[in-house]
Amino acid sequence: MTNAATEDIITNKTAPIRSLDDIQKPIASELETFKVHFRKYLDTDVFLLNQIIRYLMRMKGKQMRPILVLLSAKICGGISDRSYVAATMIELLHTATLIHDDVVDEADQRRGFLSVNKVWKNKASVLFGDFLLAKGLLVAVDSDEFELLKVLSTAVKRMSEGELRQLKASKLQNMTEDKYYQIITEKTASLLVACCECGAISASADESVRERIRGIGHHIGIAFQIRDDLLDYSQRKTGKTSGNDILERKITLPFIAALANASLIEQRKMRWMYRKKGKNSQQVGYIRNFVFEKGGIEYATRKMEEHAGKALILLNEFPESEIRDVFSEFIRFVIYRKK
Repeated sequence: MTNAATEDIITNKTAPIRSLDDIQKPIASELETFKVHFRKYLDTDVFLLNQIIRYLMRMKGKQMRPILVLLSAKICGGISDRSYVAATMIELLHTATLIHDDVVDEADQRRGFLSVNKVWKNKASVLFGDFLLAKGLLVAVDSDEFELLKVLSTAVKRMSEGELRQLKASKLQNMTEDKYYQIITEKTASLLVACCECGAISASADESVRERIRGIGHHIGIAFQIRDDLLDYSQRKTGKTSGNDILERKITLPFIAALANASLIEQRKMRWMYRKKGKNSQQVGYIRNFVFEKGGIEYATRKMEEHAGKALILLNEFPESEIRDVFSEFIRFVIYRKK
């Protein structure tokens, strides 16, 4: 497939976007096997932990990361027991970070449910996140998968660094486009890179294959986070609080791009408004309208599609197959998802 054809696939928004349920059909049985592995590692005799775990299982996330691990394994040679270990590790560690994030952000909801910290308070939530983190590490240790453990530990370290960089930039209000990409590479793309790399490690010893799949994970991760930031400017029901980034003073690409197209007077005014704590709905709406009018949405969308296109170009270096087509549809889902 040529680069031009790849670009057509990404920019053709009239083509139907397959649902995640439809996309995962070729690996449906493997995904069920993963779920058995995942649930097994959550077993505990602590009553409170079991209560929280049952609640967590009801929340039913999209499980995009385990899907990415399994797709990566399958395209790199085939899904093995090591692939299930990798997917379980990643889902446990990812869930731990979400629980901790909700505590830090003082979030009330997650996936349409009351957040764990809202139901059981912060102390129990932090301890539960620690429990999941420890379980994720034990999956690797119990299976002697120290190569996978190294990849995941590096990703978690980078995720923490990215979150701290964003926290500092939010306080100083000195975010630039270069800093933005550094932050989202660390806090979001690093874990998706790990998903792809761990899947590849479980299926192939070829370093060139692993390098290619790492690149795919990187570009998917960047596109994923830009899409998430664009959804914050949507007024549709997206599954996350619309305007939450604005309220929390997190400067993302749409706002950065809009500022670049504004006069110095407009820039000063909007920066002042953005850094203001306790913004009301009218001020959030004003900022959102500014971003739309100054082309911030169009610019961020274009950058998102560029990274998705780069991921597809790398993907198309693999032989043509059903799983490659499914992987391609997964990338399209990432950038055109509604929540």
